[in-house]
Amino acid sequence: MSGIKMLAVATALTLPAVALAKPPLREVKEIDNELYYIAIANEISEYCPSISGRRMKAIGVMWGLRSKANQLGYSDSEIRSYVDSDAEKDRMRAKGEAYLAQNGVSYGRPNSFCSLGRAEIERNSAIGVYLRAN
Repeated sequence: MSGIKMLAVATALTLPAVALAKPPLREVKEIDNELYYIAIANEISEYCPSISGRRMKAIGVMWGLRSKANQLGYSDSEIRSYVDSDAEKDRMRAKGEAYLAQNGVSYGRPNSFCSLGRAEIERNSAIGVYLRAN
């Protein structure tokens, strides 16, 4: 087989594999963003005694995200690796802390978590749907 024919065959064989390559889960915005919203809501509920997290709702959504990731071709072990990754946890924490700071929240002022939480609940935002005022 000539070199050109071999190159054409090799290219034809590798193109489907490239087309099927999955991006890292952190790049699947419909999954990563929802986990981010849940994480922010959880942080607010941890620091504000007058706001509770809607944990059953969050758990249901997380099961749905797992199912969605499976439908996109991610295995349970790939999902678990993403969720358990220290690097991903650090990235999510940095992103969350930046959001909190932009909204005037300080860990030294727990009431600032309450103010943000009430605003998120009032707006029925992507974060607010995971919170409930006590």
